[in-house]
Amino acid sequence: MHVSSFFDDELEEHAAVVAATRADLREPFEALLELCVSSLKNGGKLMFFGNGGSAADAQHLATELSVRYIKNRPAIAAIALTTDTSTITAIGNDLGFEQLFSRQIEAIGKPGDVAIGITTSGTSANVVEALKCAKAAGIGAAALTGNGGASLGAVADPLLVVPSATTARVQEMHILLGQMLCGAIEKELGYAD
Repeated sequence: MHVSSFFDDELEEHAAVVAATRADLREPFEALLELCVSSLKNGGKLMFFGNGGSAADAQHLATELSVRYIKNRPAIAAIALTTDTSTITAIGNDLGFEQLFSRQIEAIGKPGDVAIGITTSGTSANVVEALKCAKAAGIGAAALTGNGGASLGAVADPLLVVPSATTARVQEMHILLGQMLCGAIEKELGYAD
């Protein structure tokens, strides 16, 4: 492997996925923004969740909202369902890993909230189960996934499917779209210009 070629190839693939994301995801992004803003304006909260790198994204995005993104402003109700180790390990041990997020949604979710699952593959059983649980409870069920995850359409609306099958590119778009969502929420709530 020649490092220079690898460097260029990675950036070229990234740029191509950015272009395809721009072309394909404007409408579902706008729908996600509308769902989140409506929830927040009506006293709801946003619940982010995922596994591995997607868990880190969930925590990152919840923090951007509950603390700040663009500038200091009132807190925005957002939580990552990936952070309470006692709850996570108890659910995993007592109920099974598939219920890791659905059990938390059952405990703290209420109609009008929004559950946002992040799964690169779209096949993470605990994310799918959580979205089903949210939908059944009258909670908005949305997801960010990759090219293989379009089957989530049965349980997630809106569904943002990054047009790539490369895990790294999908994850890059997830954090980009997530941060765009945070910035757009601040603007829509009147906290940023």
